[in-house]
Amino acid sequence: MDKILVEVAYAKSREQLIIPVEVDIGTTAKEAIILSGILDKFKEIDLENSKVGVFGHAENPEKVLEEMDRVEIYRPITCDPKEVRRQRAKNKKKK
Repeated sequence: MDKILVEVAYAKSREQLIIPVEVDIGTTAKEAIILSGILDKFKEIDLENSKVGVFGHAENPEKVLEEMDRVEIYRPITCDPKEVRRQRAKNKKKK
């Protein structure tokens, strides 16, 4: 069977990892994540509940990958983005 090269990426606040993986044509994003071994490196990834994307666009984990796709595993949001913007604006006014 023919192979393609894809990447699997995950980033924490101070660490990121991008793993190149050679997979069979027809491999899904979820399968590539498993094959990459990234789940062994980052035990906190809950693949069943994590959002994934390809090049910054949210995708279904069952999306079939194409040559040179980069599968990204997204961490859950830990703060309210609106509140962060409010705080930035408030701090900017103080200066």
